[in-house]
Amino acid sequence: MDAFDTYQTPLSSRYASKEMAYLFSPSNRFYTWRKLWLNLAIAEKELGLPISDEAISQMKENLQLSPEQFDVAAKEEKKRRHDVMAHVYTFGTVAPAAAGIIHLGATSCYVTDNADLIFLRDGLDYLIRSLYVLISRLSAFAAQYRDLPTLGFTHFQPAQLTTVGKRATLWIQELLWDLRNIKRAREDIGFRGVKGTTGTQASFLALFDGNHEQVEALDALVTKLSGFDYAYPVTSQTYSRKIDIDVLAPLASFGATAHKIATDIRLLANLKEVEEPFESTQIGSSAMAYKRNPMRCERVCSLSRHLMILQQNALMTSSVQWFERTLDDSANRRITLPEAFLTADIVLSTLQNVSEGLVVYPKVIARRIAQELPFMATENIIMALVKAGGDRQEAHEKIRVLSHEAAYQVKQLGLENDLIERVKQDPYFDPIKGQLDALLEPTSFVGRAPEQVDAFLKDWVGPALKDEKAQEAIKGAQKVELSV
Repeated sequence: MDAFDTYQTPLSSRYASKEMAYLFSPSNRFYTWRKLWLNLAIAEKELGLPISDEAISQMKENLQLSPEQFDVAAKEEKKRRHDVMAHVYTFGTVAPAAAGIIHLGATSCYVTDNADLIFLRDGLDYLIRSLYVLISRLSAFAAQYRDLPTLGFTHFQPAQLTTVGKRATLWIQELLWDLRNIKRAREDIGFRGVKGTTGTQASFLALFDGNHEQVEALDALVTKLSGFDYAYPVTSQTYSRKIDIDVLAPLASFGATAHKIATDIRLLANLKEVEEPFESTQIGSSAMAYKRNPMRCERVCSLSRHLMILQQNALMTSSVQWFERTLDDSANRRITLPEAFLTADIVLSTLQNVSEGLVVYPKVIARRIAQELPFMATENIIMALVKAGGDRQEAHEKIRVLSHEAAYQVKQLGLENDLIERVKQDPYFDPIKGQLDALLEPTSFVGRAPEQVDAFLKDWVGPALKDEKAQEAIKGAQKVELSV
């Protein structure tokens, strides 16, 4: 295996964004280790340990690894069976003045765990930006179709009308909750800091001749140099694996949201009311040339299921951390953490692509409404008759009989719903026949759906997207093009 692939994650980063793919790349991992060693050396020097300016300078000049250094590290790791020590040695070959002080007082988890916390923090930042863009795209769709009536479904059976835009707000609301949850996880992430082999800081206390204040200052300075506001007050050899649970939980929850959105669109595609983008040269089936399979939403559902189960790994790993640590978390986490972020990233980019090219078919929607609306309008017809002087019970019976006759035409004979034609032909309904068109106007059956869309976008989406980072992400976002 090539040295560059030593830490490659099992999930291909082919479809992930460049930023997310690089974040979990071997190149960035080992660059981050070197940066952490540099921060430690800078802090130790500032607090009085005998570390030369030349050592610091050489470390700064060699943070990035060349292909040759990857080869050196791979050979050394094969010999030593220890990844961190292999890279301590490799760093020393290009920063010889620092070779004796690299990793001074630290344990392996100083670089591995602190690096992971940096990756979790930065990964959540990337996902937050992508969520801003997706919410913005779907909000534009909701605004465009705020008042287009469509048949609502409960139990996937025809129900009262809603609007295409109102249905989209249900998706957006869950995405807003995901945004809130991921932001909370991001804000909670701290730094492991310099805690030593079992978290007691004994090695650093020895370096500073028993000076507790100096050790506390070292922890605080390295934390600051690494870009964190605080370090966890106590750790074992590792940071608590419960942190991984807290980070993966909102990603799993987002997976559920994404699965629901993609499933709704797949069902709508079957109804031919709304479809995901479909290129003119795209092939839906190798055998059935007419097919337009919703492959993007199917991909979202497939990956979302994977994303939803990854938190289970974090839960089990956290629960079996013996005392100050055990190593059976390592291989698991090297797979689980990158996969969770890469998967969430791919799901977000795929949903953005879908949202940027959703196709709505108003005439199909109107036809389906016309097939069901006569039944839904029966109560309005009864009320109109009563207002015209009719008897409510008698009107109800008349409508009941005609409805059953029309239902027979639809269900048994496969014909169109002719309830309104039957009403028009029955002299009993003469007093209100002039009102029938108005009584069957779909917009009168959507309630406050358009107004709900307007209020939701103004009062909830607007505030969520108004901050500078959100606006920067939205303005800088390019349309997502999926290669396959």
